[in-house]
Order: sequence, then structure tokens, then C-alpha cells
Amino acid sequence: MRIRTAAATTALLLAALTACSGSDDGGDGAPAPTGTPVAETPSGTPGEVEQGMRLGKPAQTTGDGGEGVLEITPDTVVYVKEGGGETAENGTFAVVTMKDKATGGVAVDEPAPVSGGGWKWMSPDGEMVDAGGGTAFNVVMDKYNNADPIQPGAYQWRSQVFDLTPEQAKGGVLIYIDGEEKAHRWQMPSADSGPNVADVKRQLAS
Repeated sequence: MRIRTAAATTALLLAALTACSGSDDGGDGAPAPTGTPVAETPSGTPGEVEQGMRLGKPAQTTGDGGEGVLEITPDTVVYVKEGGGETAENGTFAVVTMKDKATGGVAVDEPAPVSGGGWKWMSPDGEMVDAGGGTAFNVVMDKYNNADPIQPGAYQWRSQVFDLTPEQAKGGVLIYIDGEEKAHRWQMPSADSGPNVADVKRQLAS
């Protein structure tokens, strides 16, 4: 009985030592990596969020109802306390202009906010703010107030206005959710930026 017990104990010890040895290396004598994150490949599934782009970088998006291709390029951001005859309820308007172009073969439009799509501002601390909140909804600029479906090959200038606190307006991320519920985002500078700053300020003052 003692011989069988000793043999069993020896076998268990050898198995344990073998398992420990296998966990110390990758099978070729090199130490196995520990705590190394594995990069995930974008799946293209609904709700996917792209890596943040710079202001002025176009994004290929899906139109309202999952139909058509809409190239969207946010190109200018202006921060003001007053504009279009309105005063920001929370302290600062962030006015963003963008160029929407239909690049497919059918007319296309942005999804309406009621469908879960559209524009949001993520402040530096992560708080999400919807476009048109506060008194932002009443800020209108003629050149950037287009909202009709865009015909193939054509484009429109549009704008989104956010009513932000001074802290929320210190840069952030502009987020657009398209017709397939895919989120596209742009890193926003904390100061007036873009080629249309002067034009936007002129229209806000009129």
C-alpha cells in the first residue's frame, strides 16, 4: 500500500511540475507575455465607433433608413456666447458647420434625432449633449440652414449648434450617428478653428 501511495504522489508531483513549466514560456523557451492587450478588429456592426478624426476629415456615412452614402465633413467650429439673436442658456454656443455630399446613386439625408441618429457633443469629462438643446435650437444661419434630401453628386452646407457650459466647451468630441447606427467622431479644438470662422461669425452677428 505504501509503495502504491508513493508512486501516486510522485506522479502528481511530476504532473504539477510539468504544468508549471508549460505556463512559464510560450513553448519555445521564451517567457510568455503577461498583461498584453489584444487589439480588436473593427467588425462594422451597428453601434461601432470609429477612431476620432480631426476637424476637416470627411467620413463616409450611411443615410437615413440605411439608404445611400453621405460624405460628411465637419470643417469649422466657433464658440460664442450670443448668436442669431440668442444668448446661450448654459454660457457658450458651439457652432459647427459641415459639408454633406451625396456620393452614391440615390438622394440621401441625415437621420432625424427621433430615430436615434444625428449629432451629439461629448465634453472632455464624457458628458453627452444633444444638438439643439437650451437656446441652440433658435440659432439659424441662412447659408448653413439646409435640410432637404441631397441629390446624387450634389452637396449642402449645414450646421449644428450646441448650448454648452464653459467647461463642456473646452474642446471635446463631435459624434454623428448614421442610418446604420454607426458612430463617427471628430476631435474638436477648444478654440475657433476652420476655414469658415469669419463667415460663421458674420452670419451669427446678422
